[in-house]
Amino acid sequence: MGDPSARLPQRPPGGSARSADMLRGNRPRWPEARHYAALDLGTNNCRLLIARPQGPGFAVVDAFSRIVRLGEGLASSGRLSDAAIERTLAALRVCADKLKRRNVTLARSVATEACRRASNGAEFIARVREETGIRLDIISAEEEARLAVLGCHALLEPGDGPALVFDIGGGSTELVLVDTATPVPNVVDWHSAPWGVVSLTEAASALAQADDTLESHYARMRATVRDAFAPFAARIGSPRGTPRLLGTSGTVTTLASVHLGLSSYDRSAIDGLIVPTGAMRAVSARLAGLEVTQRAAIPCIGQERADLVVAGCAILEAILDIWPAERIGIADRGIREGILRRLMQGAA
Repeated sequence: MGDPSARLPQRPPGGSARSADMLRGNRPRWPEARHYAALDLGTNNCRLLIARPQGPGFAVVDAFSRIVRLGEGLASSGRLSDAAIERTLAALRVCADKLKRRNVTLARSVATEACRRASNGAEFIARVREETGIRLDIISAEEEARLAVLGCHALLEPGDGPALVFDIGGGSTELVLVDTATPVPNVVDWHSAPWGVVSLTEAASALAQADDTLESHYARMRATVRDAFAPFAARIGSPRGTPRLLGTSGTVTTLASVHLGLSSYDRSAIDGLIVPTGAMRAVSARLAGLEVTQRAAIPCIGQERADLVVAGCAILEAILDIWPAERIGIADRGIREGILRRLMQGAA
Protein backbone atom coordinates (compact mmCIF):
# COMPACT_ATOMS: atom_id res chain seq x y z
CA MET A 1 0.00 0.00 0.00
CA GLY A 2 1.62 3.23 -1.05
CA ASP A 3 0.94 6.92 -1.00
CA PRO A 4 3.07 9.05 -3.35
CA SER A 5 2.49 12.26 -1.45
CA ALA A 6 2.88 11.00 2.13
CA ARG A 7 5.82 12.45 4.02
CA LEU A 8 6.99 12.68 7.61
CA PRO A 9 5.95 15.99 9.17
CA GLN A 10 8.71 18.23 10.50
CA ARG A 11 6.68 19.30 13.51
CA PRO A 12 3.41 18.25 15.13
CA PRO A 13 0.44 19.45 13.07
CA GLY A 14 -2.55 21.04 14.72
CA GLY A 15 -6.21 20.31 14.27
CA SER A 16 -7.74 17.25 15.86
CA ALA A 17 -4.70 14.98 15.57
CA ARG A 18 -3.56 13.72 18.94
CA SER A 19 -0.55 12.12 20.48
CA ALA A 20 -0.72 8.74 22.16
CA ASP A 21 1.91 10.10 24.55
CA MET A 22 -0.59 12.80 25.50
CA LEU A 23 -3.03 10.09 26.51
CA ARG A 24 -0.42 8.87 28.97
CA GLY A 25 0.19 12.38 30.24
CA ASN A 26 3.69 12.63 28.76
CA ARG A 27 5.15 15.20 26.42
CA PRO A 28 5.51 13.74 22.91
CA ARG A 29 9.00 13.35 21.43
CA TRP A 30 8.29 14.58 17.92
CA PRO A 31 11.71 13.91 16.35
CA GLU A 32 11.10 10.19 17.00
CA ALA A 33 7.60 10.21 15.52
CA ARG A 34 7.27 7.24 13.21
CA HIS A 35 3.94 5.53 13.76
CA TYR A 36 0.64 7.08 12.68
CA ALA A 37 -2.87 5.78 13.20
CA ALA A 38 -6.32 6.34 11.72
CA LEU A 39 -9.51 5.09 13.34
CA ASP A 40 -12.83 5.15 11.51
CA LEU A 41 -15.91 4.43 13.62
CA GLY A 42 -18.86 3.99 11.32
CA THR A 43 -22.46 2.98 11.79
CA ASN A 44 -21.59 -0.67 11.21
CA ASN A 45 -17.82 -1.09 11.56
CA CYS A 46 -14.92 -0.01 13.73
CA ARG A 47 -11.66 0.08 11.76
CA LEU A 48 -8.14 0.98 12.80
CA LEU A 49 -5.01 1.30 10.66
CA ILE A 50 -1.50 1.92 12.02
CA ALA A 51 1.30 2.74 9.60
CA ARG A 52 4.80 4.17 9.36
CA PRO A 53 6.34 6.24 6.56
CA GLN A 54 8.23 4.17 4.04
CA GLY A 55 9.88 5.84 1.09
CA PRO A 56 7.34 7.95 -0.77
CA GLY A 57 4.45 6.10 0.88
CA PHE A 58 3.74 4.16 4.05
CA ALA A 59 3.77 0.61 5.32
CA VAL A 60 0.98 -0.86 7.42
CA VAL A 61 2.15 -1.88 10.89
CA ASP A 62 -1.12 -3.10 12.37
CA ALA A 63 -4.82 -3.13 11.53
CA PHE A 64 -8.11 -3.97 13.20
CA SER A 65 -11.68 -4.29 11.95
CA ARG A 66 -14.81 -5.40 13.75
CA ILE A 67 -18.51 -5.18 12.95
CA VAL A 68 -20.06 -3.38 15.92
CA ARG A 69 -23.42 -2.21 14.52
CA LEU A 70 -23.28 1.02 16.48
CA GLY A 71 -26.30 2.36 14.61
CA GLU A 72 -28.52 -0.65 15.24
CA GLY A 73 -32.01 0.58 16.13
CA LEU A 74 -31.05 4.23 15.66
CA ALA A 75 -33.64 4.85 12.96
CA SER A 76 -36.53 4.03 15.29
CA SER A 77 -35.22 5.36 18.60
CA GLY A 78 -32.99 8.26 17.57
CA ARG A 79 -30.43 7.03 20.11
CA LEU A 80 -27.46 4.70 20.29
CA SER A 81 -28.62 1.66 22.22
CA ASP A 82 -26.88 0.42 25.36
CA ALA A 83 -26.02 -2.89 23.67
CA ALA A 84 -24.52 -1.15 20.62
CA ILE A 85 -22.49 1.16 22.84
CA GLU A 86 -21.08 -1.76 24.83
CA ARG A 87 -20.12 -3.65 21.65
CA THR A 88 -18.42 -0.56 20.29
CA LEU A 89 -16.58 0.22 23.52
CA ALA A 90 -15.21 -3.33 23.55
CA ALA A 91 -13.81 -2.82 20.05
CA LEU A 92 -12.40 0.60 20.93
CA ARG A 93 -10.59 -0.85 23.96
CA VAL A 94 -8.81 -3.21 21.57
CA CYS A 95 -7.90 -0.20 19.42
CA ALA A 96 -6.61 1.75 22.44
CA ASP A 97 -4.42 -1.18 23.42
CA LYS A 98 -2.96 -1.39 19.93
CA LEU A 99 -2.23 2.35 19.90
CA LYS A 100 -0.28 2.02 23.14
CA ARG A 101 1.57 -1.15 22.22
CA ARG A 102 2.59 0.26 18.84
CA ASN A 103 3.74 3.50 20.47
CA VAL A 104 1.68 5.58 18.06
CA THR A 105 2.84 9.16 18.07
CA LEU A 106 0.13 10.81 16.00
CA ALA A 107 -3.40 9.62 15.35
CA ARG A 108 -6.83 10.80 14.36
CA SER A 109 -10.06 9.04 15.23
CA VAL A 110 -13.34 9.93 13.54
CA ALA A 111 -17.00 8.98 13.93
CA THR A 112 -19.56 9.30 11.18
CA GLU A 113 -23.30 9.00 10.53
CA ALA A 114 -24.48 7.14 13.64
CA CYS A 115 -22.88 9.67 15.96
CA ARG A 116 -24.02 12.58 13.77
CA ARG A 117 -27.65 11.48 14.04
CA ALA A 118 -27.91 10.08 17.56
CA SER A 119 -29.32 12.33 20.27
CA ASN A 120 -26.81 10.78 22.69
CA GLY A 121 -23.90 10.94 20.25
CA ALA A 122 -21.97 13.57 22.21
CA GLU A 123 -22.55 11.63 25.43
CA PHE A 124 -21.16 8.51 23.80
CA ILE A 125 -18.08 10.38 22.53
CA ALA A 126 -17.39 11.64 26.06
CA ARG A 127 -17.69 8.14 27.48
CA VAL A 128 -15.29 6.76 24.86
CA ARG A 129 -12.69 9.35 25.81
CA GLU A 130 -13.12 8.67 29.52
CA GLU A 131 -12.97 4.87 29.27
CA THR A 132 -10.46 4.35 26.43
CA GLY A 133 -8.55 7.62 26.06
CA ILE A 134 -9.57 7.81 22.39
CA ARG A 135 -10.77 11.23 21.27
CA LEU A 136 -13.34 10.78 18.53
CA ASP A 137 -14.18 13.64 16.17
CA ILE A 138 -17.69 13.57 14.72
CA ILE A 139 -16.97 14.63 11.15
CA SER A 140 -19.38 16.07 8.62
CA ALA A 141 -20.67 14.08 5.66
CA GLU A 142 -18.64 16.33 3.37
CA GLU A 143 -15.38 15.62 5.18
CA GLU A 144 -16.23 11.93 5.22
CA ALA A 145 -16.65 12.02 1.44
CA ARG A 146 -13.41 13.95 0.88
CA LEU A 147 -11.40 11.61 3.11
CA ALA A 148 -12.73 8.59 1.24
CA VAL A 149 -11.64 10.10 -2.09
CA LEU A 150 -8.25 11.04 -0.68
CA GLY A 151 -7.72 7.48 0.49
CA CYS A 152 -8.70 5.58 -2.65
CA HIS A 153 -8.44 7.85 -5.72
CA ALA A 154 -5.18 6.20 -6.84
CA LEU A 155 -7.27 3.22 -7.96
CA LEU A 156 -9.35 5.24 -10.44
CA GLU A 157 -8.90 4.08 -14.01
CA PRO A 158 -7.18 6.60 -16.30
CA GLY A 159 -9.52 8.61 -18.50
CA ASP A 160 -10.97 11.98 -19.41
CA GLY A 161 -13.93 13.67 -17.85
CA PRO A 162 -15.22 13.41 -14.29
CA ALA A 163 -15.34 10.18 -12.33
CA LEU A 164 -17.69 9.06 -9.57
CA VAL A 165 -16.35 7.75 -6.27
CA PHE A 166 -18.80 6.30 -3.77
CA ASP A 167 -18.73 4.97 -0.23
CA ILE A 168 -21.62 2.80 0.96
CA GLY A 169 -21.55 2.97 4.73
CA GLY A 170 -23.74 1.64 7.50
CA GLY A 171 -25.82 4.77 8.00
CA SER A 172 -25.23 6.82 4.84
CA THR A 173 -23.85 6.70 1.32
CA GLU A 174 -21.52 9.36 -0.04
CA LEU A 175 -21.30 10.09 -3.77
CA VAL A 176 -18.45 12.28 -4.98
CA LEU A 177 -18.00 13.58 -8.51
CA VAL A 178 -14.31 14.31 -9.09
CA ASP A 179 -12.17 15.91 -11.77
CA THR A 180 -8.97 13.90 -12.20
CA ALA A 181 -7.01 16.45 -14.22
CA THR A 182 -4.79 17.07 -11.17
CA PRO A 183 -2.72 14.50 -9.20
CA VAL A 184 -5.18 14.73 -6.32
CA PRO A 185 -8.71 14.88 -7.81
CA ASN A 186 -10.77 18.01 -7.29
CA VAL A 187 -14.25 17.51 -5.89
CA VAL A 188 -16.76 18.86 -8.41
CA ASP A 189 -19.94 17.90 -6.54
CA TRP A 190 -20.90 15.57 -3.71
CA HIS A 191 -24.00 14.16 -2.10
CA SER A 192 -24.74 12.28 1.10
CA ALA A 193 -27.88 10.13 1.30
CA PRO A 194 -29.11 8.91 4.70
CA TRP A 195 -29.16 5.31 3.53
CA GLY A 196 -26.47 2.78 4.34
CA VAL A 197 -26.70 -0.96 4.83
CA VAL A 198 -27.97 -0.67 8.41
CA SER A 199 -30.35 2.26 8.04
CA LEU A 200 -31.86 0.97 4.77
CA THR A 201 -32.29 -2.57 6.12
CA GLU A 202 -34.11 -1.31 9.21
CA ALA A 203 -36.30 1.13 7.25
CA ALA A 204 -37.28 -1.53 4.71
CA SER A 205 -38.12 -3.99 7.48
CA ALA A 206 -40.33 -1.42 9.17
CA LEU A 207 -42.30 -0.95 5.93
CA ALA A 208 -42.55 -4.65 5.10
CA GLN A 209 -45.99 -6.04 4.26
CA ALA A 210 -47.31 -9.50 5.06
CA ASP A 211 -47.56 -10.38 1.36
CA ASP A 212 -44.11 -9.06 0.44
CA THR A 213 -41.92 -11.19 -1.77
CA LEU A 214 -38.13 -11.01 -1.89
CA GLU A 215 -38.52 -9.22 -5.21
CA SER A 216 -40.93 -6.56 -3.90
CA HIS A 217 -38.81 -6.03 -0.79
CA TYR A 218 -35.74 -5.41 -2.94
CA ALA A 219 -37.63 -3.14 -5.32
CA ARG A 220 -38.80 -1.01 -2.39
CA MET A 221 -35.21 -0.57 -1.17
CA ARG A 222 -34.00 0.42 -4.63
CA ALA A 223 -36.83 2.95 -4.98
CA THR A 224 -36.03 4.46 -1.58
CA VAL A 225 -32.40 5.01 -2.53
CA ARG A 226 -33.28 6.23 -6.02
CA ASP A 227 -35.40 8.99 -4.50
CA ALA A 228 -32.58 9.99 -2.16
CA PHE A 229 -30.12 10.17 -5.07
CA ALA A 230 -32.50 12.14 -7.33
CA PRO A 231 -31.22 15.66 -6.47
CA PHE A 232 -27.63 14.61 -7.16
CA ALA A 233 -28.61 12.81 -10.38
CA ALA A 234 -30.39 15.95 -11.60
CA ARG A 235 -27.33 18.11 -10.90
CA ILE A 236 -24.75 15.92 -12.60
CA GLY A 237 -26.82 14.92 -15.62
CA SER A 238 -25.48 12.35 -18.07
CA PRO A 239 -21.73 11.70 -17.80
CA ARG A 240 -19.60 12.85 -20.72
CA GLY A 241 -16.98 10.59 -22.22
CA THR A 242 -16.53 7.14 -20.75
CA PRO A 243 -17.93 7.09 -17.21
CA ARG A 244 -15.48 5.89 -14.56
CA LEU A 245 -16.63 4.48 -11.26
CA LEU A 246 -14.80 3.56 -8.05
CA GLY A 247 -16.40 2.12 -4.94
CA THR A 248 -15.01 1.82 -1.43
CA SER A 249 -16.99 -0.07 1.17
CA GLY A 250 -17.69 -3.45 2.64
CA THR A 251 -20.51 -3.83 0.13
CA VAL A 252 -18.36 -3.64 -2.99
CA THR A 253 -15.52 -5.71 -1.54
CA THR A 254 -18.02 -8.37 -0.45
CA LEU A 255 -19.81 -8.46 -3.82
CA ALA A 256 -16.48 -8.60 -5.64
CA SER A 257 -15.46 -11.55 -3.45
CA VAL A 258 -18.70 -13.34 -4.33
CA HIS A 259 -18.11 -12.53 -8.01
CA LEU A 260 -14.67 -14.17 -7.84
CA GLY A 261 -16.01 -17.12 -5.87
CA LEU A 262 -13.46 -16.69 -3.07
CA SER A 263 -13.61 -19.19 -0.23
CA SER A 264 -12.41 -16.50 2.18
CA TYR A 265 -11.75 -12.79 1.88
CA ASP A 266 -8.42 -11.92 0.24
CA ARG A 267 -7.56 -8.22 0.18
CA SER A 268 -4.75 -8.73 -2.33
CA ALA A 269 -7.28 -10.13 -4.81
CA ILE A 270 -9.87 -7.41 -4.23
CA ASP A 271 -8.15 -4.04 -3.72
CA GLY A 272 -7.72 -2.55 -7.19
CA LEU A 273 -9.88 -5.14 -8.93
CA ILE A 274 -11.92 -3.99 -11.94
CA VAL A 275 -15.27 -5.74 -12.39
CA PRO A 276 -17.84 -5.37 -15.19
CA THR A 277 -20.88 -3.62 -13.77
CA GLY A 278 -23.07 -6.24 -15.39
CA ALA A 279 -21.38 -8.87 -13.22
CA MET A 280 -21.97 -6.80 -10.08
CA ARG A 281 -25.64 -6.39 -11.01
CA ALA A 282 -25.89 -10.15 -11.53
CA VAL A 283 -24.41 -10.84 -8.09
CA SER A 284 -26.76 -8.27 -6.54
CA ALA A 285 -29.83 -9.83 -8.17
CA ARG A 286 -28.74 -13.30 -7.10
CA LEU A 287 -28.25 -12.29 -3.46
CA ALA A 288 -31.52 -10.34 -3.37
CA GLY A 289 -33.33 -13.52 -4.41
CA LEU A 290 -31.97 -15.60 -1.52
CA GLU A 291 -33.25 -16.01 2.01
CA VAL A 292 -30.99 -14.76 4.79
CA THR A 293 -29.91 -18.28 5.75
CA GLN A 294 -28.88 -18.96 2.17
CA ARG A 295 -26.85 -15.76 2.02
CA ALA A 296 -25.16 -16.61 5.30
CA ALA A 297 -23.89 -19.87 3.78
CA ILE A 298 -21.99 -18.01 1.05
CA PRO A 299 -18.26 -17.55 1.77
CA CYS A 300 -17.25 -13.91 2.36
CA ILE A 301 -20.79 -13.03 3.52
CA GLY A 302 -21.43 -15.21 6.55
CA GLN A 303 -23.80 -14.56 9.41
CA GLU A 304 -22.50 -11.06 10.20
CA ARG A 305 -23.31 -9.60 6.78
CA ALA A 306 -26.17 -11.83 5.64
CA ASP A 307 -28.98 -9.55 6.77
CA LEU A 308 -27.33 -6.34 5.53
CA VAL A 309 -25.81 -7.24 2.17
CA VAL A 310 -29.06 -6.94 0.19
CA ALA A 311 -29.41 -3.28 1.22
CA GLY A 312 -25.89 -2.75 -0.08
CA CYS A 313 -26.88 -4.38 -3.36
CA ALA A 314 -29.87 -2.05 -3.67
CA ILE A 315 -27.70 1.00 -3.05
CA LEU A 316 -25.11 -0.15 -5.56
CA GLU A 317 -27.73 -0.72 -8.26
CA ALA A 318 -29.20 2.73 -7.60
CA ILE A 319 -25.72 4.19 -8.14
CA LEU A 320 -25.32 2.27 -11.39
CA ASP A 321 -28.71 3.61 -12.53
CA ILE A 322 -27.48 7.22 -12.34
CA TRP A 323 -23.88 6.59 -13.44
CA PRO A 324 -23.93 3.98 -16.22
CA ALA A 325 -20.29 2.92 -16.20
CA GLU A 326 -19.33 -0.35 -17.87
CA ARG A 327 -16.77 -1.21 -15.19
CA ILE A 328 -16.39 -0.58 -11.50
CA GLY A 329 -13.15 -0.26 -9.58
CA ILE A 330 -13.07 -1.91 -6.15
CA ALA A 331 -11.15 -0.29 -3.29
CA ASP A 332 -10.39 -1.88 0.05
CA ARG A 333 -9.17 1.48 1.29
CA GLY A 334 -10.79 4.81 2.02
CA ILE A 335 -11.29 7.03 5.06
CA ARG A 336 -8.46 5.56 7.15
CA GLU A 337 -5.96 5.92 4.32
CA GLY A 338 -7.18 9.44 3.68
CA ILE A 339 -6.61 10.33 7.33
CA LEU A 340 -3.10 8.84 7.21
CA ARG A 341 -2.24 10.88 4.15
CA ARG A 342 -3.28 14.06 5.90
CA LEU A 343 -1.41 13.16 9.07
CA MET A 344 1.78 12.41 7.19
CA GLN A 345 1.48 15.61 5.19
CA GLY A 346 1.00 17.59 8.40
CA ALA A 347 -2.40 18.79 7.21
CA ALA A 348 -4.74 17.16 9.71
